[in-house]
Amino acid sequence: MSLLVVGLSHRSAPVSVLERAALNTDAQVKLLQDTVAAEPATEAAVLATCNRIELYADVDKFHAGVAELSTLLAQHSGVGLEELTPYLYVHYEDRAVHHLFSVACGLDSMVVGEGQILGQIKDSLARAQDLHSAGRLLNDLFQQALRVGKRAHSETGIDRAGQSLVTFGLEQLARGGDVQQWARGKKALVIGAGSMSSLAAATLARAGIAEIVVANRTFDRAERLAQILMEGDDTDVAARAVPMESVPAELTRADVTVSCTGATGLVLTAESVAGAVEGRTPPSAVPGEDGPPAPGGEPGRTAGAQRSGPSGTSLGSEDGCPLELSSVQGTAGFSVLGEAAVAGMAAAELEQHAAWVDKGTVGGAQRAAGGSARPGTAGTLDPAADTDAIAALAATVATVGRIPERRRPEPVEEPQRPEPVLFLLDLAMPRDIDAAVHRLAGVRLVDIESLAEASAGAPMAADVDQVRRIVSDEVAAFGAALRAAHITPTVVALRTMAADVVAGEIARLDGRLPGLDDKHRAEITQTVRRVVDKLLHAPTVRVKQLAAEPGGAGYADALRTLFDLDPETVAAVSRAEDSTTEKDRGPA
Repeated sequence: MSLLVVGLSHRSAPVSVLERAALNTDAQVKLLQDTVAAEPATEAAVLATCNRIELYADVDKFHAGVAELSTLLAQHSGVGLEELTPYLYVHYEDRAVHHLFSVACGLDSMVVGEGQILGQIKDSLARAQDLHSAGRLLNDLFQQALRVGKRAHSETGIDRAGQSLVTFGLEQLARGGDVQQWARGKKALVIGAGSMSSLAAATLARAGIAEIVVANRTFDRAERLAQILMEGDDTDVAARAVPMESVPAELTRADVTVSCTGATGLVLTAESVAGAVEGRTPPSAVPGEDGPPAPGGEPGRTAGAQRSGPSGTSLGSEDGCPLELSSVQGTAGFSVLGEAAVAGMAAAELEQHAAWVDKGTVGGAQRAAGGSARPGTAGTLDPAADTDAIAALAATVATVGRIPERRRPEPVEEPQRPEPVLFLLDLAMPRDIDAAVHRLAGVRLVDIESLAEASAGAPMAADVDQVRRIVSDEVAAFGAALRAAHITPTVVALRTMAADVVAGEIARLDGRLPGLDDKHRAEITQTVRRVVDKLLHAPTVRVKQLAAEPGGAGYADALRTLFDLDPETVAAVSRAEDSTTEKDRGPA
């Protein structure tokens, strides 16, 4: 049997896909049950966090296992297999162990070094144990991962390389400023009472938030969290619980809102957030017909539209234009705003460009070119009548050769947004807060997607290298122990067979020498056993050492073949050991 992991995370998939593939608790349970019921897998565990979904299994066939686990993930996530497959990653045997240990140490987290993942791994193991889907392999693997993660945090400064997702999110809300200074005196609404919401509430309390309101679908859990916050020795925060129906009203009072629920739909829509901040912010200036003047232009005009010169006359605008418009017959009625405006344009696009520049009027450009409006046009551009002019202009452009490439248009400055009056942190997957909230004035939203972007360029601490060395050492040790344990049932079966042979020969001796006294019989028996033990000692010790090395899995098969051991006997020993281990295993 071999360890296999199939999954997707923030490193392999966009947040939109992760959001759709998210599994609630019931879906995780069903996935575990269906996985162990499938033919290739005998054990299974699911690690589902806000930015990863991974299915671990002990399989007897690699290709069949990958196909089955991928199909099950697609079925239970609701994302089609063809769509999901490009985002899936697969790790096998030692690579799978290395991956989980890296995850446990926070090396694979969105915020490097965050320690919350250890609690999520522990929850994953507990769920698999409750469902009896975790056998000896996954129990040993996940418990060792927890120990490796704790070792990384205790022996290195990996905590300095990053923070928890909650802390990082609050820092983003504060725009990188001091979180305590930013949070002091504010009122917070925490939606949800799970592990992530509880961590967020505790972090806010320690940061100096004045009041925390906890809303949860199960009111008792909200009350329990509020009570814990009130009883904290290191905080002085007022906390109370409210039902979920009170969220809209509480949102109008809150300065900071953190949401992390298991809801499959939106908890806060853009409309509800807009209503909560209505009257708390000045009207937002939006570029458009009624907006403020665009940079260098008239109200409602974008950069690059027709502009007025110093004298107030409409320039068409030949200033800086590489084309000699006056030398082109019939160009009256067209205006080209210089090389940057027409760079890279094909001749067929020039007509559209000219119409865009003059907004359908030709008066200003005609005056700039010294022409006059055509009779009957009332100043309106007639593309059909200007075919010759367009062709002439295109020919001049080709002759001058001044359109080597398309250039990006001049950036349009966005109007200054008012300072936020409501800060929103969405840590749920799928998201709790409508992404459209990003566009609301007076609101600052930080969600999983923006956290991923912000953390992409975060500097890595030197301690990360030390953690990587710890992971490599632990992977090698775990692999050696796993391979050695794999051959142990075969060695036990061999020694059991040898003991049976000794017992048979002693019984035969009793038949041949019925008058043998007990003293001599005991001495003979002990001598035969010592001979067998000495003959088996060196080979069994050596085979365990060889089996612990990479590629040593074949030694168990060789031993069974050489001594003609019954595979069922070996399997029976293995089952007995697993049963004993299960009884002796303590809590994760």
